[in-house]
Amino acid sequence: MRPENQSSVSEFLLLGLHIQPEHEGVFFTLFLGMYLTTVLGNLLIILLIRLDSRLHTPMYFFLSHLAFSDISLSSVTVPKMLMNMETQQQSIPYVGCISQLYFFILFGSLDNFLLAVMAYDRYVAICHPLHYTTIMRERLCVLLVAASWIIACDHALLHTLLLARLSFCANNIITHFFCDLTVLLKLSCSHISLNEMVIFIEGGMLYFPPLAIVLGSYIQIGTIILRAPSTKRLFKVFSTCGSHLLVVSLYYGTLAVVYFLSSSWDSKNIIASVMYTVVTPMLNPFIYSLRNRDIKQALEMFVNRVNLFKWKSLNPLTAVRSTVRHMY
Repeated sequence: MRPENQSSVSEFLLLGLHIQPEHEGVFFTLFLGMYLTTVLGNLLIILLIRLDSRLHTPMYFFLSHLAFSDISLSSVTVPKMLMNMETQQQSIPYVGCISQLYFFILFGSLDNFLLAVMAYDRYVAICHPLHYTTIMRERLCVLLVAASWIIACDHALLHTLLLARLSFCANNIITHFFCDLTVLLKLSCSHISLNEMVIFIEGGMLYFPPLAIVLGSYIQIGTIILRAPSTKRLFKVFSTCGSHLLVVSLYYGTLAVVYFLSSSWDSKNIIASVMYTVVTPMLNPFIYSLRNRDIKQALEMFVNRVNLFKWKSLNPLTAVRSTVRHMY
């Protein structure tokens, strides 16, 4: 059904961040730099995992999908925010707003499922190391990722369709920098009891089990460590789980501030949303690379390959001689 048959509002106005006009240039540069860092950093993680055979393990398979999800999550909201800051045009079409909402829910919930899958992977690696390759076989890893994608798509589609049936009569001003579900529900002049019930029931069924898996996995890991504590074992566990635990803390911490610990969209909520949609996806590559020896080694090998390629391109005669020498 076409949007005009459901709503008298053809577009929404995104008020964006509360930034003084004289500071907009600084914030535009800042957010542009953060977005480019997010895209390039996560693309580099995906590339390294693809090129280095040592990283063809379940943990890095899940990490590559998390990196892609982070790129997508930032790309749903940040480019539109930057365009509005640059052009001073805050409008977004009805269809564009609904589409942005769908993809935001999709990749936000996909992060949730992938973090739970990665927590289970760490639990198996530490608590059942002898059976790790048997349990986390390739078929199971693909199945877990596919299930995460399917459930996230269905979850986003359900809430998007329920929102599309509502009417928006007069107020079309969104006091945020993207089309968020809770904000749009407050703008609707229709009855939203069904939407709220589905958010409470279906949302709870999808978000709390992954959180329980994360907490349960780390409780089991902690129990195993406390049975026979040692400095070497603690260091090994921290090097294996530290990065994931930090990412989990950032994800659920900002999510709790945005959706559970506040009752209205004020400046604190918008700051938390910036953390959730901009800062956290940017930090994830650094968190995983700075504390991960395998990623560091893969990055070093990649840089050496690039330098070798540049050297050969600049010295074609030397490269030919080297190739001939290796042949004979």
